Formats: sequence, C-alpha cells, structure tokens
Amino acid sequence: MTSETRRRKPRRRTGEGGRRLHSAGSAIVVSLAGLLIALLLNAPGLHKSATIQPEGWKRDTALAVTGPLESVSGALLLDQPRRVLKAALGRSEDDRIDTAIVAPAPEEPVGGSSAAPPKREKFSPRRKLRLWIAGDSLVVVPGESLLRAVAGNRAIASGGKIDGRIASGLERPDVFNWFTHVRDEMRKNKPRAVVLMFGGNDDHGFMTGLPEGKEIGSFGSASWRAEYRRRVAGIMETITRNGGFLVWIGLPISRDGEQTLRYDVINTIVQSEAAKRPGRASYLDTYFFFAGADGGFSEYIADDAGRLVKMRAGDGVHFERPAGDLIAEKVLERLEKRYDLSSWRRS
Repeated sequence: MTSETRRRKPRRRTGEGGRRLHSAGSAIVVSLAGLLIALLLNAPGLHKSATIQPEGWKRDTALAVTGPLESVSGALLLDQPRRVLKAALGRSEDDRIDTAIVAPAPEEPVGGSSAAPPKREKFSPRRKLRLWIAGDSLVVVPGESLLRAVAGNRAIASGGKIDGRIASGLERPDVFNWFTHVRDEMRKNKPRAVVLMFGGNDDHGFMTGLPEGKEIGSFGSASWRAEYRRRVAGIMETITRNGGFLVWIGLPISRDGEQTLRYDVINTIVQSEAAKRPGRASYLDTYFFFAGADGGFSEYIADDAGRLVKMRAGDGVHFERPAGDLIAEKVLERLEKRYDLSSWRRS
C-alpha cells in the first residue's frame, strides 16, 4: 500500500484532550436508550400518575402507554431501585393504586327504628376530646377557623392540623383512598369528634373502586346515587361504630348554577344518611349561609351591621375567612350539643 493510499484513509475525529468524537446519530441512540431506561425505572410512578388523571382520552392514552411499560419494568426488576428509595423515604405507598372501598355495611335498625342517641359526655383537660378535621380542599378554611375557635379550650385535643387532600373525594379512591384512611385514623388515633367535608370534586359520573362487573350510569342517575350513598354510608359507619361523633359540612351554593344543582344531589344523599344516625352524625347545611337577597350565589354577604363582607373566594366555590368562621361557629354548636366541653371550667 502506497503512502498516498494511506493518506486517503479518514482519520478518527478527536476533540480536545484526544477524546474521540462520535456522530450525531450515535448521540441520538444513546439519548433514546437513556430515556427508555429512565421510563422503565419510573414506570410505577408514571402509571399511577396516568391512573389518577380525569376521565377522558388523555387518561386512556396514558394508561395504554404506561400499563405495558410498568409490566416490562416489573419483569426486568427495573422498578426495584425506585421501590427501595421510596421505602427509605417512608413513602412506600406512593405508587400503590388503591381503589378498595373498605367500609362496614350499615346496620339494620332494631325493631324498625334507629338506636337511641348516646348520652352527652363530659370532657375536661384531664380527659380530652380528640378532634379530627378532614376532607377535600373546601374543608381547609373552615377547619382553620375551627382550630382557632377551640384553641383556648383545654378539654379539646385537635393536633393542630387539618387533614385536607386537594382534588380528592369519594368518587376516586385511586386519587386518594379516604375509605382506608378514615378506617386507619379511627383505629390508630381514635378521635371522638370528626368534622368532614367531601363532595366538591364528586360531581361527575366517573367512579373507580366499583365492585367487579358493576357499572353505573351518569352523574345523578339511580345507579350513581345508589353507589355514592353506599360510600357515604360506609364513611359514616366507620366513624360512628368506632365511637366517633360526625359533623359533615354540606356543600355550599356556588357561582355556577349547574354545579350548585349537582351539589344538591350530593347534599341530599349526605343529609338523608346523617338523619339515619341521630346523635352520632349531624349534617350541617351551609347553602343559605351564602345566598344573597335573591336566594342566589353572592360573593359578599351583609353582616348584622349591614356591611358587606367577602365570604367566597374568586373561584365561586371556596371560602374566605369570614365564611370559615361562620361555619366553625355552627360546627362548634353541634359539638357542644353532643359533648359537655365547658362544665370543667366551673368545677
């Protein structure tokens, strides 16, 4: 081979320091391989994120992609590093998709009538009433007001926090499973006074956690109402059978008239279920607290002095502080009717 031929042979491209340079195609292949490995490592989390999306074609498409991805990840054991890391952080349940409706069946009334309401109990600084406040985002402002209202009463132990979960409800246990959470809370911490508010995210026709082979119709249909009633009753039974007294805050009137009508469907179910448990569950109707002079939605409500007070947030659904204070006052009245929380002061 002549020296001229040798000169025609392409030389390897090198960069600064003698590093070999690769083609753009090689870089793309390496990037795609890295992306695939990253997807497989995080497949359980991606599948959970796809599952809890709102109903629609985006959710269906995401599930179609992440489902097989999770299966491959599990088969190749590529999901194990994520599981180990989650366990180390104390968040082993993050990727779990839990749709089980864990709740006792309602008890049949004895002799055709409900059991007698329990007697009013006394609590004091030596025997504190354990209070638990929980629900979706609507419970946060009233819950904060309630915590402030009871802060000076040493007969009440509140824990100083609200168990509020944004975008949760009873329709979608895959987003957050309130059924197992309520059960666990009642068993572990044994609160005797429970304040809940659900339904702000439940005015839809899509439910997860349905019994196998069961289907329901659109929101408000007979089958939807029956299933939602089963879930409301299950939450109430879990609390009352574990010795708790429940105050369930009803959904308020909203700026959207159609949404208000949907909220009325939910409120009717909750109110009727609470009525079956006198002395054990109480429904607090908030509708007319925030209705204007014409009976419709009003962001501002006149106080006793005739001054307009901003009660509702700009989204037409959530509460401002004065509204939270009003609801807290009414909740506390229900609690004091069920429990003696003040006679210890006189003694």
